[in-house]
Amino acid sequence: MRRGKVPVLEDIRASIPRRGCTMIIGPNGAGKTTLLWTLLGDIPHSGSIDFAPGRDGGRPRLGYVPQNARLDQGLPLTVLEFLTLGLQRSPIWLGLRPGARDRALDFLRLVRAEHLAKRRMGVLSGGETQRVFLALALQREPDILLLDEPSAGMDMQGDLLLCDLLEDLRLARAFTQVMVSHDLGLAAHHATHVLCLKRSLLAQGPPEKVFSHEVLTGLFGVHEGLLSLPLDRKKRTRGKTGCL
Repeated sequence: MRRGKVPVLEDIRASIPRRGCTMIIGPNGAGKTTLLWTLLGDIPHSGSIDFAPGRDGGRPRLGYVPQNARLDQGLPLTVLEFLTLGLQRSPIWLGLRPGARDRALDFLRLVRAEHLAKRRMGVLSGGETQRVFLALALQREPDILLLDEPSAGMDMQGDLLLCDLLEDLRLARAFTQVMVSHDLGLAAHHATHVLCLKRSLLAQGPPEKVFSHEVLTGLFGVHEGLLSLPLDRKKRTRGKTGCL
């Protein structure tokens, strides 16, 4: 794949286990977000992407949470109004339909953010905004949930809370999670599968097998390659066999 004459992604042959948590890891400029957009079908590419059928037997439904979604601070919509925009046909200034309102509240509860319902979208913090966009993505009842560094700008505690929430949601709602991250520690503790990307695919597999000195050096250079990652994590539920 090229942008103009500059190669962005080359020789990508990867599999993503169904219902697992796959993290795409690599340095800045490695093509991580480009790969995510390719899965979404937003940019042209050569080669093919094969998806397993979704729950209804057709093409799987995709949900997407962007990185650092920027909103106008003067946006007058409340969180609840924002989430009902796609749930009712009548304009929201004519009032919220009870069914749409209840459904939006249900998804806010799923992401543990019902307390944000009456807050204006424009005044939310970065972490709060990400939770609202996660609720919006879940409204699609996705078979595959794609997230582009959803914890960017959060502190370590926020990172852990978000990843624990995503793991609970993935197991309860049986979707496949594909997440871009630059955080090796987060991937070591939460991913069931990793793709190590630096314009081409350097390695793929469970983090405890993939995060070797050679792979980390190839990704981030000699200093990162010397890291000793805490891979003695508790055994987590692996994704079922099969791929996207």
